[in-house]
This record gives sequence, C-alpha cells and structure tokens, in this order.
Amino acid sequence: MRGDNGNKNKMFADRLMWLQWGFVIAVFLFIIYLFAVQVLDVRHFRIKAKNQRRASSFVMRGNIYDRNGIKLATDTVYYDIFARKEDFVHTPEELAKILAPILKISQVDLTEKLRQNVSLISLKKNVDRHTRDQIAKLNLREIPMDKKSIRTYPQGTLAAHVLGYYNFDADVASGVELTAKDKLESVTNASNLEMTPKGKVIYNISTDPVAATKPIKGKDITLTIDAAVQHVCEKELMKAVEKFKAHRGAVIVMNPRNGEILAYAVYPCFDPNNFKNASSFQIKNWTLTDIFPPGSTFKIITVASAIELGKINKYSKINDTGKIKVGWWTIKNYDYNRHPNPGMIDLVYLFEHSSNVGSVIVAQMMNKYEYYNMLKKFGFGQKTGIDLPGESVGLLKSPSRWDSSDHASMGYGYGSSVTAIQMVSAVAAIANDGVWVTPHVIKYSPEEEAVKIKKVQVMTPEHARVVTELLTEGINRGKSPIKSASYNIAAKTGTSIKPKENGTGYTNKLYTSMIGYMPSSDPQVLIYVVVDSAQGGEIWGNTVAAPIFKEISTQISHILNLQPDKGGKDED
Repeated sequence: MRGDNGNKNKMFADRLMWLQWGFVIAVFLFIIYLFAVQVLDVRHFRIKAKNQRRASSFVMRGNIYDRNGIKLATDTVYYDIFARKEDFVHTPEELAKILAPILKISQVDLTEKLRQNVSLISLKKNVDRHTRDQIAKLNLREIPMDKKSIRTYPQGTLAAHVLGYYNFDADVASGVELTAKDKLESVTNASNLEMTPKGKVIYNISTDPVAATKPIKGKDITLTIDAAVQHVCEKELMKAVEKFKAHRGAVIVMNPRNGEILAYAVYPCFDPNNFKNASSFQIKNWTLTDIFPPGSTFKIITVASAIELGKINKYSKINDTGKIKVGWWTIKNYDYNRHPNPGMIDLVYLFEHSSNVGSVIVAQMMNKYEYYNMLKKFGFGQKTGIDLPGESVGLLKSPSRWDSSDHASMGYGYGSSVTAIQMVSAVAAIANDGVWVTPHVIKYSPEEEAVKIKKVQVMTPEHARVVTELLTEGINRGKSPIKSASYNIAAKTGTSIKPKENGTGYTNKLYTSMIGYMPSSDPQVLIYVVVDSAQGGEIWGNTVAAPIFKEISTQISHILNLQPDKGGKDED
C-alpha cells in the first residue's frame, strides 16, 4: 500500500513539474512577443493605432460660376441628428423634453421616435449650423451628429439643364454636376486628421489648426454661360411657349468663333434645388437626347455642301417649277398655291422663299456619297462631344440605303433627324469661316482646351462667306420679321411635321425653328430657336420662332455690346 502511494506522489510531482515548466515557457514566450511588439515592430502598430484614429477631412464640392463670376451652384453645410440607443444615459422621455424645442418637433412625436428598438435612430435631417451648435452645447453622448453638404442653386431655375443637379445622399448627378464631377470633387493636399470615436480632433504638434477647422473644398469651375443672356432667353422662350401653348421649346446661343455656349434655355424647366419634385419630362434635356426633322433650316447645309463641292456658286440659277416628282412622291413648295411656277431663281430667292424644289435640285446635283460625306463633315450622324451628358448621335442613314426619295427629301430637311445642338454646331461652322468647333458650356484653360475642343475645317473660308452673303441677302431683301436696321443677320427659318413617337408616320403637330448669326460681317453670336407643337393661328417658323429670335437678338446685342455693321438704328 505504501509503495502505491509513493508511486502516486511521484507521478503527481512529475506532472506538477511539467506544468510549472510549461507555465515558465509560456511566460517566456509572452515576454518575447511583447518585446517584438513594443520594440522590434513598434512602427507597424503605431501606424495601425494611428489609422484607427484617422479620418479624412470633410470635403465640399467646388462652386460653379457663370462667365462673369455669378455663383450658380454651391455647397451648403447641414447636419443629420441621430440617437444611439446603446449610449442612452437618459430616458426617451427626458431626451425628447430636452431636444423637442431645439429640433422643432413635438415632444410626443420625438418620444415615439426615441422609443424605437433600433441601434441608430434618425431624429432630423438637414438641420443648420445654429441648431447643431445648440445640441452640441448639451454634451449629450447619445446624440451623434453627421455633417454633410447639400448642393444649392442660388439662381433657382436659371440654366437648370446646364447645371443639372447633385444628390449628396445617393451620389447621383446630371448636367455639368455630372460631367465635371471629378474636377468639382478634386482636392489637392487633403489633410487627414486623427479623431476620437466621437469625432473630436486629436491635436498634436503636427496638427494644422486651420485644416482641422476649415472644410476642404473641390475645385471651382466657370461656365461659358452668361447669366444675363441666359435670363433673356429663358424669359422670351417661356412667353412664347405660353402664348402658343407649345409642348416644349429651346433657345441656344453660341459664339461661333470658339464654340462657347452663352445661353442654353430649355422648356419645360425645373428647379435643381427641388429636383426630386420634378418629373422626368421636366428634367430631361430633350435638345440633346431627342431627334427631329430640322426642316428648312437644313437648306443652309444643303446649299453649303453643294457650293463646297463646286456644284453651284453664288451666281447659280435653278429652274423652280413649284413642284417636282421624285419616285412616287411629289414635292411642292410651301407657297405653291400662290406661286405655282417661280421659274429661274437664284440662291438668295431659294433662302428668302424657302424653296423646297430648289433645295431638292441642289441636293440632286451631288451624288448620295458626296452629299453624305459633307453631312458627316458638318457633324450629323455623330455626337458633337458637348460637355453635357445624354447626347444622341442623331439619325443619318448610310448612303447605300438611300433611295431617290431619301436623297431628295434630305435637301429640305426631312431625310435625316438631328439634335438641336447638331444644328447649332453645323451652322456655326459656316459662321466661323468653315471651321467646325466642339460646342461647350465649361470654360477651359488653354491646356484643357487643346485636349477637349476639336476644330475641323469643313469648308473653305471663301465658300463659307458666300453662304453667309446669300443668307444675309435673303433676310435683307425679303420681309423677315428679324430684319434689323443696325445689323446684317444671316438666318433661315424652318418648319417640319413632327413624327410619331413610335417612328412610323407623322402627327398633325409641327416643329418651328429659326437659326442665324450676327453681325454677318463678323459673326459674334449664333441663335437657334426651336418650338415643338405650337398651337393656334398660322404656325410657321416665320410666325412662331422668328419673333422669339428677333426679341432675343435685340436684347443680347445690347448686353454683349455688339458693334452694328449697318447704318440704321433699331427701335428698342
């Protein structure tokens, strides 16, 4: 018995010894680990600890200005107020009693919110700095506040379709807010600050006190838009749309020399401050997304193409029979009943009386491949590259698919469908001595411009000036309502039947338009007016779009101080 007890004691002593040695080894290894962490690898863990206390500075988007420094878009700082359930040291009733007067929420409603069984309760969004400061003074640990910025538009609806909108919560945008997103949010030398879990800055010897309190802001951008010209265009467009009970309309004003857009008015409009309440119909910039037959304004391109190809010249005469049969289709002049057979006409008459037959004959002088190539040069059937989102390529069929009717109807604006900005850019090329320039709404530095703005010589300067002379004489010789005593204006009206939305057949509605530039001797502005589905009375480009053109051209000639190139004086 004693021998058994002795063996058991010996076994116990051996196990105890091994446990002691195991404990000593564990302590030794732990000491080695601590030595490695605190001495050998201290830099890694310091960085890790620092990063846990690091937060990026609050970044605000840059401002957007018009060309004269008028602020069109900016960030306003607001705060979202929350309650964190796990940090409650007050009852919901106590918190509601404290916060209700500050948040301007009824105590009953706030108590109900605070009783929610969720970890983070949203109490109120978009409160101002004053309200936030009042709450901060209470030192309520259970009430965190998130800082954010909301995009605001000080000029309201002005240039809404150019600016677009920006939604901070969803990070979605449209217009320039989308295309210039990278620049507006671009931050150089952004400072990272060490923060406590509650968002307080941890100051040390390297902390920049200015950076700790000043929000970081993206780069500002300046638009080519002139707010005064934009206002005039929006006002006159709205008056006309209301007068004619039109479906929609647009006015675009461009400097043809450099492609800068001075005004871009689109109806229907919306307020980007309240874009969530706007319909998709209001928000859509239809002048970029939707296509339509340009009608007689396209005769400018037809004549210009034929002149450039040497098919006609400024002295050419055409036999206008009043109507012409092409394939199965008979094409008539709009005034055929009054002038059934004009006879030999010149190109000034073609523009002045908007001869369909004359334009068809000019188009037929070019074979379909020659004509198509000129239209491509002028930018049809492709995007212009404007710095706004959603642009369509338009509709220009391959010449291999043209039949004789397509070829003929193209001459007076029915064989293809265009966007408004394509028409603006194409006619601007003629005004700019034959040089097509990428249209744009953002002011670029010379370095940026070299990359973003294309310039293409689509016709010789001499031929472009011939077209300008013909257009100008067509206005001066006729009875156009846009005729000016002070300025020579090169312009053309257009009227086209509106196609059905499904693309098969036509409606009983019209697109009425006018495009022109002034002064003809040295074009400084190009104006394009288009109205969709005007109603009541005589609906033509000359009766609907031309009066808008006249009013806008008169007002902006004063705003831009355009120098007259005629001896007379217009009535204000």
